[in-house]
Parts: sequence; structure tokens; C-alpha cells
Amino acid sequence: MGRAVPAVSRALDILELFLDRSALSAPQITEKLDLPRTTVHELVTTLVDRGYLEAVSGAPTRFRLGMRLFQLGSQFADRLDLVREAQDAAGDVAAACDETVHVAVLDGTTVVYVAKVDSTHPVRMVSAVGRRLPAHCTAVGKMLLSGLSDEALDARYPRSQGLTAMTPRSIASPTKLRAHLAEIRREGVSFDDCESNEAVKCVAAGVYDHTGRMIAAMSISAPTIRWNETTEAQWRPLVIAGAAKLSERLGHRSATAVSAKR
Repeated sequence: MGRAVPAVSRALDILELFLDRSALSAPQITEKLDLPRTTVHELVTTLVDRGYLEAVSGAPTRFRLGMRLFQLGSQFADRLDLVREAQDAAGDVAAACDETVHVAVLDGTTVVYVAKVDSTHPVRMVSAVGRRLPAHCTAVGKMLLSGLSDEALDARYPRSQGLTAMTPRSIASPTKLRAHLAEIRREGVSFDDCESNEAVKCVAAGVYDHTGRMIAAMSISAPTIRWNETTEAQWRPLVIAGAAKLSERLGHRSATAVSAKR
């Protein structure tokens, strides 16, 4: 591998600022990245010229993501069946429970939401496709982490380092996380007990590809005001069934299905 090119890295840093912001001004970019104004001006000008950024109409010093990124993202989505199938599968589960349903994938120590269907309730979880959260604080993340080997977990979470907590209920100890993941492996389902948001609980199950590898997780998320023993008992099998259905769409054959054909 060759060395990273600083100018390219800075340009990508600029684009990544827009992951959770719809528009930014040149001064905001300069401040957030701590770069010289001339450098930001040159990089932004180049990105605009190539279609990766565009000036906001009526506010020429503010920028948003451009059409070229949409084209690249669409090309990626076209080859990734997971995104299409996940949206459909999430829709089926959301229709059955009328709560917010997510599908997420693991990227290092974070989860990235690739599909989402909202609840119709006026009070619901606020989230977005593309959002990242610490994996150990979420139901989908803990489910995905439970599918990793001990070596892969050690690489992501050194035992000597603590974990960042999002709420007072977040797991902050690597030792406690490993014990919790062992329990998830036994149960086949994971929960977010107000660990990423003090007002929201979630239940998640794993999604598998044709090789039997866990590649995603599906969750049902609801405000604590609608979470009780009855709803939890309904949503747990529902998300397990939804994740299994999505797995089937991705070519996974469960042990039960294989045995039934014999």
C-alpha cells in the first residue's frame, strides 16, 4: 500500500462533515477541520467543480452534497441487495408493530443504519439512514458484535480500555461487554435498555447471508412510554421473524429449513 495523500484526505474530511449536516458554510468547514481558509477554499472549489458539492441556492457561501455523490451512492446501492431487501423487510415488520424498524451493519466499532421505516406515532425515535452510533450502546450493534470472534473483539475493544457511554445505562467495561455478548449468543436476541437514548428501548436480531455469516441486524425501537412486558413479548418474536425473512431474501438457509427439505 502507498502512503495516503494529504490533500485527498482533507477533501474526504470535508465530505464526511456532511454525514450529519445538510449544509455547511466555508467558515464552518474551516473551523471544524482547523484548516487554513485558503486550503478550504481550494478544496471546496475543486469539489464543487467535480460535482461532489454544490452551492446552496441563494446562499453561495453555503454548500451541500452534490449530484456526483448521489450517483456514486446509487451505484453502490444497486450492487448491494441488502439495502433494497432491508427496506422492504423493515417495512413489513413496521407494518406489524407500528414502531420504528432499523437495519444496520457493523463498521469497526460503530453501526451504520442502512434502512429505516418510521412509526406512525407522533412520539417516535428520531434517527436517519446513514447515521452512526457506537456499536456497544445499541441493540443492533451488540447483536453484530456477538457474531465476532474473540480475536476480532480484542482488536476492536482492547481489554485495558474503557468504553464510551452514551447514557448512564451504557456498558462501559470491556469485560462486562464480553459477558453480555455471550448472553446474546445464547438468547439469539439483543436489547438496548436505554443505552443509546434514555427515552428509547430496542430489541434486535441478526441477519445472515448465504454463507451463514451475520452481516446485519434488524431492530424494533420504541419510546419507553410504549415499552412494557406485553409489547416486549410481542416485538421479540416479530423482530426475530423479520430478520429471518430478510436472511432468506439474501440467500440464507436456516438449519430448520435445511432439515425440512431432507
